[in-house]
Amino acid sequence: MKAMKPMFAGSLMLAGSLLFSSVARAQENNDGQIQSDVMKALDKKQFKDVQAAVHDGVVTLTGTVDVYSEKEDADRKVHHRKNVKAVDNEIQVGGAPVEDATLRAKLAEKLAYDRVGYGTTAFNALTIGVQNGVVTLGGVAYGPMDKDSALSLVANYPGVKDVVDNIEVAPLSPMDDRIRIATARAVYGAPQLNRYAMDPAKPIRITVVNGNVTLSGVVDSQGDKDIANIRANGVPGVFKVTNNLEVAGKRPRG
Repeated sequence: MKAMKPMFAGSLMLAGSLLFSSVARAQENNDGQIQSDVMKALDKKQFKDVQAAVHDGVVTLTGTVDVYSEKEDADRKVHHRKNVKAVDNEIQVGGAPVEDATLRAKLAEKLAYDRVGYGTTAFNALTIGVQNGVVTLGGVAYGPMDKDSALSLVANYPGVKDVVDNIEVAPLSPMDDRIRIATARAVYGAPQLNRYAMDPAKPIRITVVNGNVTLSGVVDSQGDKDIANIRANGVPGVFKVTNNLEVAGKRPRG
């Protein structure tokens, strides 16, 4: 029996080696199938400069695309492939670089007119920051569709390298909806302020969350800012008014 121990141990080692080799071949075959599926998913014109490598079910994407939304789209397509464990998205957004100040101004202009005609423009108060082509969106959106629309607009704009989503969506509330409408009527109903309703992209923004009203945007004078504040405070059901309106030509405090 003592003489057979080494032979038995050797058999175990051989079996273990064969099992490991079999598992490795199975994983290799699985990676090959994933590679094939991924390449089919990315067989689109916008992904012509994108490459994919697969190891142990993890897909690494490299290469370039024209706009950030295509980087996101590639990530989604690959994530949906069978047996993909994870995606390491290292795709770079190509195109000519755009100065941060220029990019911010262009995006701010586009966002100002986003969703015009849907009746929610005055109730969206979004902020935008740009650093090295990375755009950070914040503020409060009236609803999920307003938020998604803003994110899509930015993601598809040339020069945007990445998008950070810090936008909050105002909670669904019939009471807040009533206050929004009443506040809009009170503010825009003032003779001195109704001109701000003429350009849908430059209204006095009215954000309402749990009965708390925030006014934002740019007005022509301190008098206009004060009147907007008085009118908003007079709306029944309003708990608090935060007046963040800026006066044209003046730097905001703080």
